[in-house]
Amino acid sequence: MRDLRIQNLANILLKHSVKLEKGENILIEILGEDGIPLAKELIKKSEELGAKPYFNIINYEILRTMLEGATEEQIKIYAKYDLERMKDMDAYIGIRACSNTSELSGISSNTMNIYNKYYTMPVHFEERVKNTKWCILRYPNYSMAQMSKMNIEAFEDFYFNVCNVDYDKMSKAMDNLVKLMNNTDKVHILGKGTDLTFSIKGIKAEKYYGTFNIPDGEVATAPVKTSVNGYITYNTETTYNGVNFNNIRFEFEKGKIIKATANNTKELNKILNTDEGARYIGEFAIGLNPYVDKPIGDTLFDEKVQGSFHFTPGDSLEESDNGNRSSIHWDIVNIQRLEYGGGDILFDDRLIRKDGRFVIPELECLNPENLIN
Repeated sequence: MRDLRIQNLANILLKHSVKLEKGENILIEILGEDGIPLAKELIKKSEELGAKPYFNIINYEILRTMLEGATEEQIKIYAKYDLERMKDMDAYIGIRACSNTSELSGISSNTMNIYNKYYTMPVHFEERVKNTKWCILRYPNYSMAQMSKMNIEAFEDFYFNVCNVDYDKMSKAMDNLVKLMNNTDKVHILGKGTDLTFSIKGIKAEKYYGTFNIPDGEVATAPVKTSVNGYITYNTETTYNGVNFNNIRFEFEKGKIIKATANNTKELNKILNTDEGARYIGEFAIGLNPYVDKPIGDTLFDEKVQGSFHFTPGDSLEESDNGNRSSIHWDIVNIQRLEYGGGDILFDDRLIRKDGRFVIPELECLNPENLIN
């Protein structure tokens, strides 16, 4: 049963997500070793399609050991060769399967900022994101099962339901929301500890249905950079650079985060001080995956939670660009279903979603019961 689900996932990744073609180069990168079964299946199927697969394994224990004593020059050289390889690729699939999601915790924020600036930005944000067909996903392991408070069998069932969703059906259902967002000026979000206003006028809305992330299910845009005012209190936990955060609260004035608090306020503000763009919002997106009904502590899943939205400090998406540039892009999630405190989203003073459910006829197809396979 599990092998069939892996085969199905590999087919989705190669044929739907990156649309791999004969003769193309594809890099399959495994972060941690638990994703090897999927990597093997991807290599086999890539070869069957007439493509040329390559692989790379990154061990986070070794990466942490290197970073603990790394200089800026060392990180630049480390990036140099990975960048050259990425330039040779037509497609990329990144499988994140670390046995310890906090392996990079304890490294100084200064070192992580240098790593993000000189490795992550040039290799991934500038080259991989802009010049390859790419998709990022997690792979089920004991670490993720424990994090989500499930046994491994239950988590695998959850994982494959979430990842192997009918993305074509989802894509069609998203069209009306994309159209509505493209014709909206003012957004008003209300909820427990949240009262935000901003404009999305002129910023293109984009649907995401398994083409960049697996699992997927969101429609995203961005606020006009200086239009955000008010405050937001996020009700899910999030991890950045190996540090866990909860009860994050931002206050905005003319688009900028002027006050930020959390369980670790000092570390939070260090991240927001990375560069000028880190205190502005680069993405506003609505989560829609019908099988993701709760956060598990992993952003790739949590940002797709049904009845959620995420409001992202940092770099703006190329597809929905508001001009904000930053070396960070931090998707932090707020869930508005009743069991999480409820909340409203209004477009141009019209209520479109209440307590996590769409309430206007043209968007009811996006409620979870209508997206189940």
